[in-house]
Amino acid sequence: QLVESGGGHVQTGGSLSLSCVGSGFFFANHFMGWYRRTPGKEREFVARITIAQDIYYADSVKGRFAISRDNAKNTLYLQMNNLRPEDTGVYYCVTLNYYTQEPDDWGQGTQVTVSS
Repeated sequence: QLVESGGGHVQTGGSLSLSCVGSGFFFANHFMGWYRRTPGKEREFVARITIAQDIYYADSVKGRFAISRDNAKNTLYLQMNNLRPEDTGVYYCVTLNYYTQEPDDWGQGTQVTVSS
């Protein structure tokens, strides 16, 4: 199970921090990531972090968002800075398939709204 928290409503340029607690699986052994669903895209990759802490970002968020994980707490984080209206959407925490890097399991999502 994946449970996200931390969404909300901010103005352009603001910041939000998302968290995702995983349970029922060995968190430290999984690649983890964040995806989002926006008005323009049904599913969009945001960021992922490997078991070895290698990190990858979508070009649209590079330099503004930071993904991290705390395996001791079974928690994945996404720090979002300098938010833009186009970042508005539902953000999902996912486990990633080791071979395909595609999402295997999804959280319920948390809404992020950025107003201009």
